[in-house]
Amino acid sequence: MKEKPQPPHLVFLPSGIGNPATFFRLAAAMAAPRSCRVTFINVQPHPVDSDFASQPGVELLDVDMLADTDVATTISDDPFIAHVATTNRSLYQLTPILASLRASAVFSDFAIAATLSQISADLNIPLLVVSTTSVKFLAVPRLLSQDPNVFSDSAEEIEVQGMPSIPKANIPAAWLKKSSTNHLLTEYLVPNARALSRVRGILFNTFDWFEQETLAALNRSQPPLFPIGPLQPYQKLGGHQHFLTWLSEKPAKSVVYINFGSQEVISEDQMRELRKGLEICGYHYLWVIAQGTACFERRDNGMIVKGGVDQERVLTDPAIGVFVNQCEWKSIMQAAWEGVPVLAWPQHGDQMMNAEAVEKTDLGIWMKEWNSRGEEVVDRDEIGRVVRQTMEDLDINKAAMIARERAREAYEIGGSSQKAFDKVMQMFTSSNN
Repeated sequence: MKEKPQPPHLVFLPSGIGNPATFFRLAAAMAAPRSCRVTFINVQPHPVDSDFASQPGVELLDVDMLADTDVATTISDDPFIAHVATTNRSLYQLTPILASLRASAVFSDFAIAATLSQISADLNIPLLVVSTTSVKFLAVPRLLSQDPNVFSDSAEEIEVQGMPSIPKANIPAAWLKKSSTNHLLTEYLVPNARALSRVRGILFNTFDWFEQETLAALNRSQPPLFPIGPLQPYQKLGGHQHFLTWLSEKPAKSVVYINFGSQEVISEDQMRELRKGLEICGYHYLWVIAQGTACFERRDNGMIVKGGVDQERVLTDPAIGVFVNQCEWKSIMQAAWEGVPVLAWPQHGDQMMNAEAVEKTDLGIWMKEWNSRGEEVVDRDEIGRVVRQTMEDLDINKAAMIARERAREAYEIGGSSQKAFDKVMQMFTSSNN
């Protein structure tokens, strides 16, 4: 009798440099729903999300890697670069573990692509990169891999074959320094970007309609790109958050939701003007501030929540009318899934390009002049006026609902994201038959 094929064994190995939420969602989606055996390797000193650890089909493996800090400190005094160097140097300790797992594939991230591509090649295990950014943002490191000095001329825009040029203003300032003195380029961006040509594919938490032009341009070269989003949350067991009762009592489209993510960088003066602007706009507001001890503060027409929240639960509430956000990519995808208009206020990193995607797809608006003012504070009256106009603009709401329809079409059976998922799975199921 023909032996029954074994399910693919997929190993997830995020570097820990960045938010692991995308890896949690993808691993959960690959486990029980798609009949894969999933091993999640945690190399961080703190435990992974307890709800994720309890997902069916997921085996958690905590590994305490011994860090070679002396090597890191000789490379750069930049804490980020030192951390990257330490992580990559320590990865070789995982070689025996990866060999023993007999994995069908390893899923990791850009930060360790160069090192892990060599390890996976030695072990003959396919490596796939999971991106936590937009497709367009990843185009920039690919340009750097071809020419590390691509930003050194005086041009205001970077040309990318097959797609609109990228304004230099939308590229992180740290990337624009000359490569001879820029460890971010030489030790992080360029080596990992060059390694992408050696991976089996790159997975993105996006969907074809949202970045169609960029996907078409970049898919002309290797490796193949797989838009598999918006990735859905896994089952969570967390209790009810008290502010949700306050939110559920509000009329439809009557609440402004503000959340600048886990790395808030706006000044105290700007925070004060934003608070006053929310009061001026005349609508209810729910403002989540990541820093500080978890608590709730009721205001005359709003609620301030300190600490973490279940953002997707918030965005599902019909009371939410506009999402004021600094444009972390996962937040953009969550807003698109729910059809909530975004008032984009990017601050750093990839957020300028993410705001550009919000604007181009009409998911919301981007007040570019707020970014062009540098350290100048946007005053309360202007904030109140723009927030009110965004809440009351019917065209913005209609466009956001179109984005919602396209996102759900992509994720349903036969949709573009499910087809991309199937292509990824075919890499492993065919080899196991």
